[in-house]
Amino acid sequence: MGVALAAPIPQLTAIPFLFLLLLPTISRSHCHPFTISVADFGAIGDGKHYDTSAIQSAIDACHNTSSSSTTKPCYVTFPPGTFLTATIFLKSNVVLNIPQGSTILGGTKLEDYPKESDKWYVILAENATDVGITGGGVVDGQGLEFVVKFDQRKNVMVSWNQTGACSGDECRPRLVGFLYSTNVKVWNVTFTQPAYWCLHIVRCENTSIHDVSIYGDFNTPNNDGIDIEDSNNTVITRCHIDTGDDAICPKTYTSPLYNLTATNCWIRTKSSAIKLGSASWFEFKNLIFDNITIVDSHRGLGFQIRDGGNVTDVTFSNINISTRYYDPSWWGRAEPIYVTTCPRDSNSKEGSISNLNFINITANSENGIFLSGSRGGLLRNLRFINVNLTYKRWTKYDGGLVDYRPGCQGLVNHSAAGIIMEHIDGLDVENVNMRWFDGRTVQWDNPLDFRPSTVYNISLLNFHSGFYRQ
Repeated sequence: MGVALAAPIPQLTAIPFLFLLLLPTISRSHCHPFTISVADFGAIGDGKHYDTSAIQSAIDACHNTSSSSTTKPCYVTFPPGTFLTATIFLKSNVVLNIPQGSTILGGTKLEDYPKESDKWYVILAENATDVGITGGGVVDGQGLEFVVKFDQRKNVMVSWNQTGACSGDECRPRLVGFLYSTNVKVWNVTFTQPAYWCLHIVRCENTSIHDVSIYGDFNTPNNDGIDIEDSNNTVITRCHIDTGDDAICPKTYTSPLYNLTATNCWIRTKSSAIKLGSASWFEFKNLIFDNITIVDSHRGLGFQIRDGGNVTDVTFSNINISTRYYDPSWWGRAEPIYVTTCPRDSNSKEGSISNLNFINITANSENGIFLSGSRGGLLRNLRFINVNLTYKRWTKYDGGLVDYRPGCQGLVNHSAAGIIMEHIDGLDVENVNMRWFDGRTVQWDNPLDFRPSTVYNISLLNFHSGFYRQ
């Protein structure tokens, strides 16, 4: 193990600069020259009769009106009520304005959705420009109607794979999707009870998501909060996400993901609060997460790089984390920070992770940090600066395991440690304080756990570890 001098603290001035750089392209102020009500097209809003035709007709009329005008966009509005619908298709220059007292209610039947399973959304925009959702109201996916068996550990969900419409056990509709779109804006709206992923951003450019509340059933799997897939120049701020599965989840399936900023959010989840992957075939670069509160989650900040894509230049700053154990059927072992690369299977490549900054982090957790690269996918140049870690057990779930899932080695027996490290080249630890509750000292006997001959170029400056009493 080589020892190097501590590297200089990175300059944080890039964070506000990048944030301000992105804002002009995605947060333009809009006037409201055109407003069209779904009531004018016959929408009933009783929550029993389908209003799909009326809503779609209003969207089409709004789109046609805005397309013939130099003033954009056009707003589709809703009177008070609950509007049951099959899939509705948003179009360019149209904003759904769902006011307080109004709810769009997603249908629960297979015939409510298109034949192609990749278009199973309650609200879907494809190849649209200047499109969005706002108003202070609610979009409800009726996720509990898709539960086959309620279980406090993890619900068993319906899967429409039996119909042949899709394969696997996750064949359920998502709530809201923006696909191949530009200048997307979602703000001041509540999304609740998704049956599957909630807000899905796919190959979009210039997306703004702010002041959005997301509520998913805490025992339901795969009801992710915000999934950002192959998209660039995305800003997420002032969002409240309380759901069962991953809360903010960047993925790369078909192209790289660049320039994602998430700030001022509150998160609770039975899985990862922030997770890169596990779909990771292409590069992730220039991601910033700042001023985020993570509460009672199974995992705090996570990287599951499994498919050969590389990750570089990611900063987490000013983050408060609380993680705890849940049932092991959920991925996660209460790690406040989890950074891993390993091949998903024998046919997968190994991606690398480099230039990670963890700055001003406070964590209260039932388990330690897990930093695990792989032979062909090293972790390089990791920095932990001004980090306070407090470790204490308070649930009754068994410890003593590390979690490599999905794929890789699965769950592996391993004693608890403050930081577990393997396959790393370059780790700077500066001003890090690690405290252990001494009620169970047998379990907390190893602050730094190195896998032999795999960790190089470590710098420790003002690192402290010790026990505490309440």
